[in-house]
Amino acid sequence: MEIAETILKAYIQKAKEGNQIAFNFLLNSFWNDVYGFQLKRVQNENDAEDITIQTFSKAFDKIDTFDEKYKFKTWLITISKNVHIDFLRKKKSSIETTKEQEEEVYQIIDDGPTPEDKIITEQNLAKLLRDIKKLKPHYQEVINLRYFQELSYKEISEQLQEPMNNVKVKLLRAKKLLAEIIQEK
Repeated sequence: MEIAETILKAYIQKAKEGNQIAFNFLLNSFWNDVYGFQLKRVQNENDAEDITIQTFSKAFDKIDTFDEKYKFKTWLITISKNVHIDFLRKKKSSIETTKEQEEEVYQIIDDGPTPEDKIITEQNLAKLLRDIKKLKPHYQEVINLRYFQELSYKEISEQLQEPMNNVKVKLLRAKKLLAEIIQEK
């Protein structure tokens, strides 16, 4: 399903301005394309997911360099190919960055609760904890650190020893998956 070009351009522009909802829209719209592409390449769900998270992390970090002459999906797949090459070279699940690059990491503006946040907070704690246990362990961990231990992105990044953008993308993805689990009931 192709996204109408005018709507997509509007969301890309909002993302360039740091709009959280626009980042969410782009992540949700293109996650399956990038993930599916990588799953065919690496034939391992965890590696495909890690590469996809890193792809969106890099894309959001460099969104201001996106040239609208090209298709956004093609730009994402190109980034994903490069992340995969780095992944193969390093044989690690995350790309290391220097402290200097870490400080320059793109700050996603938090415009308040997203629809996923609202759904999550409406659940009672016991049900919520059962639903969280249905997520993959790395998503459980990031939800726990952010919402139960109330750590900042920077603190989570340090604790997990991952770039801050990876943490942000994992958290966006975890919230979306958790909201879907909650709505299934």
